[in-house]
Amino acid sequence: MSSFNTSILPIAPSVYAQAAPEPAQLHVADAQGHYVLATPGQILEAAREAIVSLVPSGTPMSTPSIAERYAVARLAGLEHEVFAVFFLDNQLRLIQYRELFQGTLNQTAVYPREVVKEVLKNNAGAVILAHNHPSGKLEPSQVDRQLTERLKKALELIDVRVLDHLIVGPSADTTSYSFAEHGDL
Repeated sequence: MSSFNTSILPIAPSVYAQAAPEPAQLHVADAQGHYVLATPGQILEAAREAIVSLVPSGTPMSTPSIAERYAVARLAGLEHEVFAVFFLDNQLRLIQYRELFQGTLNQTAVYPREVVKEVLKNNAGAVILAHNHPSGKLEPSQVDRQLTERLKKALELIDVRVLDHLIVGPSADTTSYSFAEHGDL
């Protein structure tokens, strides 16, 4: 029977510098089941799916930063505008996050009637609106402000509160714009 030396030997700092690991590479299975190097788009999509699992239905949206981080994770990096809604119950717990409309590089057609239908279908008591600006300009446009006001008025008719409208920039490194934090609601 052999014995093992359990003492720890000190390693010189220069050894640490030489032993730096290679950058990790992610792989995905292709249609034939072979693993190939993942594209940046596949990595982003996998990250978005992972984010969804971190904020399950019932998660309290007790602070604006929770919705903001989630919206940035979902919407930053998209090449076209997407309009999404966080459907919340009366205790501000997430019922569902849903991307309702997709548009072009600089605009999305949003239909208040469809938003109201989804709010009723989810039995939501409050919502947080979110969309991205792939151009990078976080300031809301006049159209953004008018849309927010139209949606707020439409949802007030059915006693649903609009808590915020977030505008997300083109990358996760950029900040977002909150209508609520700027007093625009």
